[in-house]
Amino acid sequence: MRFKGGRALVIGVANYDEIGSLPEAVINDAIDLADALKSPHLCGYPDDNVIVLTDDKATLDGIRAALADVAIAAQPQDTVVIFFSGHGTHFGSGDTAMSVLIPSDCRRSNPLGTTLGEAELSAALAAIKAQRLLVIIDACHAGGAATLKDISGPFLVDGFDEKSLQRLAHGTGRVVLASSRASETSLILPNARNSVFSAALLEALKGGIPGGADGTIRIFDLFNCVAEKVRQTVPGRQHPIFKASDVEDNFPVALALGGQKSIDAPVPARENMRTLEQIMSDLYPAGPTDQDIWLRAGGDLSRLRLGGTGRASWFTALRTLSHGGGGPGISQRSLIETALEEFPNHPELCRLAS
Repeated sequence: MRFKGGRALVIGVANYDEIGSLPEAVINDAIDLADALKSPHLCGYPDDNVIVLTDDKATLDGIRAALADVAIAAQPQDTVVIFFSGHGTHFGSGDTAMSVLIPSDCRRSNPLGTTLGEAELSAALAAIKAQRLLVIIDACHAGGAATLKDISGPFLVDGFDEKSLQRLAHGTGRVVLASSRASETSLILPNARNSVFSAALLEALKGGIPGGADGTIRIFDLFNCVAEKVRQTVPGRQHPIFKASDVEDNFPVALALGGQKSIDAPVPARENMRTLEQIMSDLYPAGPTDQDIWLRAGGDLSRLRLGGTGRASWFTALRTLSHGGGGPGISQRSLIETALEEFPNHPELCRLAS
């Protein structure tokens, strides 16, 4: 199972050349997220579509080059995820605040010239033509304060300004998630492998969210699940935030396979029919007449006795089909293949077709 249009750039920086280090959980967050995205039993991103930069690979030039590579490769129909975990800060205050992400080779002597500012990052995001773009920023880690110096004097590395996040979210199909409010820190519990936020994100991707009718995890559902899990884990201490300016579609982020390694295992024919009945009722709730699915699959509606609810009609139609009725040109396979033309990433349809 693959989410063929899924692409990701995953960045984690815990160890800097000239700035204080962050907990190792920051690196674990990046590595574990990349592994979940690439897993054929979880999110289904093709391996070659996931770029991972950690520590000394996450230099300013390295991040710029990786963003450019994503922009070249991404197609309009793709879903792109950009994840950054590390130091972040903002220069100035109020309406003049400018936020930056800090690469591993940031120099104390030239912080403005050796960080990735929001204007440059926004331009890099605009160059990505994917109609679905998710940016995840975890740049306010507890215990990660470090001192730099700019023209106005010393400041603390204390995360992205929320107005900057809103500016980054400007654009059709673009969503920005941040691990916490700007006034909070992104928490890592004692002896935990991952930060609280990333642990919630990973749990959601590994089965914490039931898949929709097409077998995918969608953006609004993902955020709601992660935000609720964080609130439950550290009540009142950390609140993930969601920013978007022009998003109407609850777009798919990944497959929702939930770690089910046995998805390709054979099941009895009766169970297949029951599964197909559930799938078709979900995808075509009005019944076999919905979007002419029965006709397009080669069937003849005059051979069916339809009535009642859509689910009841599907029950009758599929049992007629199992006994060789429903029209000379239709079969269970033709029905599945016709539905797959509209829902190519639906995991159960794919299993039934195999």
